[in-house]
Amino acid sequence: MHIREADLNDAGAIARVHVDSWRTTYAGIVPDAQLKSQLSYDGRERMWRKSLGDSSRRGFVYVAEEERGEVVGFAAGGPERNGDPFYQGEIYAIYLLQEFQRRGIGRRLALVSARKMIEAGQKSMLVWVLSKNPSRGFYEALGGELLSEKPIEVGGAKLTEVAYGWKDLRLLLAPGM
Repeated sequence: MHIREADLNDAGAIARVHVDSWRTTYAGIVPDAQLKSQLSYDGRERMWRKSLGDSSRRGFVYVAEEERGEVVGFAAGGPERNGDPFYQGEIYAIYLLQEFQRRGIGRRLALVSARKMIEAGQKSMLVWVLSKNPSRGFYEALGGELLSEKPIEVGGAKLTEVAYGWKDLRLLLAPGM
């Protein structure tokens, strides 16, 4: 498995992972109409092309490629977006195709994201995740502290997002973590 910074040529592959992982992870949580008709490869590819092509972008995107070069996961992050007084960095998204989950790839994407944040002077980090996400234990296993929750609406459904935080990213990168 190879982790590298994404470029504009990765937009289509990232869109595929984004859509497919949403459809498998959030089935039964997010309304089917949102997952099937409102979430499209073309729409997500346009979004990722715009983001990756934005020279003023302050964040980062990493992709995980399997041996043949197929993108099977990605992580996006950067400065915290809502003005939190303590947490400086944020993972905006981290997704893997279902068949590549539970292999340590998500952990590697989280760690490379943490390193990038430290390089950018961000010493702490948070991530928002749907409370019913079956993979939220991943953030707990990485030592994330449950911080807060907020209501969110997705496809007309009222859901809850929870925030996990790391006060000191150096601890996340410590050997044995």
